[in-house]
Amino acid sequence: RMVEDIVGCKWSLAVLAAVRGGVHRPGAMEHAIEGLSKKVLNERLSKLVRFGLLEKRSFAEIPPRVEYRLTPFGNKFCGVLDGIDALQREIER
Repeated sequence: RMVEDIVGCKWSLAVLAAVRGGVHRPGAMEHAIEGLSKKVLNERLSKLVRFGLLEKRSFAEIPPRVEYRLTPFGNKFCGVLDGIDALQREIER
């Protein structure tokens, strides 16, 4: 179910791609992913944390700062996504 939920959601894939690309703060993700609303971003981040793909790090600063990083499991999952992407490119040739 988790794989279907993530792979079937363009926003989850976009958030994972952004984090892999070095975008770790929600505000930066919102700007980096065209068409993504704050509400949907927060839902996707919560789901990705719940599934163990991302970890949330909160910093005791003013204003508060939050960052998201891939977990070791998230890195493995992204490796699977890379394999699927490679297969898709092969099919398209």
